[in-house]
Amino acid sequence: MKELVLQTKVKVCVYDEFSPLDKELVDAARAATANSYAVYSKFNVGAAVRLGNGVIVKGSNQENAAYPSGLCAERTTLFWANSQYPSEPVLTLAIAARTENGELEKPIPPCGACRQVILETEKRFGNTIRIILFGTKESYIIEDGIKALLPLSFDSAFLDE
Repeated sequence: MKELVLQTKVKVCVYDEFSPLDKELVDAARAATANSYAVYSKFNVGAAVRLGNGVIVKGSNQENAAYPSGLCAERTTLFWANSQYPSEPVLTLAIAARTENGELEKPIPPCGACRQVILETEKRFGNTIRIILFGTKESYIIEDGIKALLPLSFDSAFLDE
């Protein structure tokens, strides 16, 4: 038997350390939290992506009384970007969240379903998506794409076997 060791490299930083382009994208994700429809959880999430053509697309979580019918901010953003700009790759994804008490100090990661959609978007365009998880006290930057957050992932390669 052998052992498989999986490692994830995450840069930990604060807002002031972001590049101007990353600040612009994070600010768009933060602003998108205001468009969240989170009347049940009171957990407002915003996401923003920068596309290959420089366009920024924003989205937010949308809840429903029938909980499985809602959708996360990351998926609303990626689905909108992929439907409106089908030939433009997603270069960077930023995620921010707030509650009734304000923006979160620590960053939130995408849920499993969103990680799978990010993986499919990477595969669709053949590129790695940088991921920025914003928190007011510290933020995370994942340069290595979604596989850093979704090791041993399932993709279409398994369907071809």
